[in-house]
Amino acid sequence: MNSREGFIIGTTEFNVQGPRLQRGGRAPDFSVTANDWSRKRLSDYAGKVRIISVVPSLDTRVCSAQTRRFNQEAAALDENVVVLTISADLPYAQRRWCAAEGIDRVVTLSDHKDMNFSDAYGVHVSDLRITQRAVFVIDANDLVQHAEYVHVIGDEVDFDAALQAAKSAVEGTRQ
Repeated sequence: MNSREGFIIGTTEFNVQGPRLQRGGRAPDFSVTANDWSRKRLSDYAGKVRIISVVPSLDTRVCSAQTRRFNQEAAALDENVVVLTISADLPYAQRRWCAAEGIDRVVTLSDHKDMNFSDAYGVHVSDLRITQRAVFVIDANDLVQHAEYVHVIGDEVDFDAALQAAKSAVEGTRQ
């Protein structure tokens, strides 16, 4: 599996495994674990535009803020858009965090079991077994419409760019 430098925590740069997805490419399928321990795949959300928000851990300030922001924005999105937040946190921890934070519009999914998503989407920080912060927008035809990889752990994703890509993808399905 290919590895590249690209994720900075403090003053240390860590390698990230997997390919960097590009706009227009086919989104890889993946298998992750839902909060009830069932397995979920990209294909379980077929026919919808998917915003995939990737965070290192929900229990950190920036990750928590990112998930709360996408939860808030989800209320204004078209019904054909689903927001998935993926981290390597255990499903129990994700469920607890969502209940404590009142997260009800974002689906949290765990890549803890085998890092399948992380390897396929190029966000696996293997030395730490966490995910690199990123956001992807996948259209109803499983094509990548937006891919952003954040290099410094404390930096935020470009919410406006991701939301605009999702809105454009919805418009594309109506034409």
